[in-house]
Amino acid sequence: MFLSQFQAIGRDLFGRGLVCSCSGNMSLRRGDNIIITRRDAKLSDLQEHDLIETGLNKNSRTTPLASVELVVHRAIYHSTPALAIIHAHPPHTVALSLTEMEIVPNDAEGLSLVGRVPVLGWNMEVKAGGLAEVIAQALKQQRIVVVHGHGSFAIGQLLEEAYNCTTMLEESCRVTCLLKSLNVMPLNR
Repeated sequence: MFLSQFQAIGRDLFGRGLVCSCSGNMSLRRGDNIIITRRDAKLSDLQEHDLIETGLNKNSRTTPLASVELVVHRAIYHSTPALAIIHAHPPHTVALSLTEMEIVPNDAEGLSLVGRVPVLGWNMEVKAGGLAEVIAQALKQQRIVVVHGHGSFAIGQLLEEAYNCTTMLEESCRVTCLLKSLNVMPLNR
């Protein structure tokens, strides 16, 4: 039922270079359950067995197969009204997360969609499944956040909304990286 949604977004994330062959994950909340991509699933070629349904509050027999970021997804669903989450590793966004504590889109459209995006996890150990509460708390105020040197977490009511935030932020970060490589910064900063 949800497979085609996951497949379309997964192919696009991979095609745009926002995840590699087995990185990133996505989920949907359905009542007291979560449908989340399987651990190490190829988002570019998702199959039915790559979608794991487990409880929002409790584990099921399939939980060990779920993404290592399950704990983060659960924390986000508990803290926000989100019904969809995308975790990606957009390269320009990750690059800027290594030098910036906040990413500010350089265009009006990006700024209106994602706002000023905090970079979380400075001076903290960053690992898969970590910083769950920090990420969840930040997403109470934001649609997307970035974890220092790791990747982005975006929320929405639909996977498409989280996807739009992810791609908008990466596009803005790509332009910022290009400007920095030219030693030029926009005047509106």
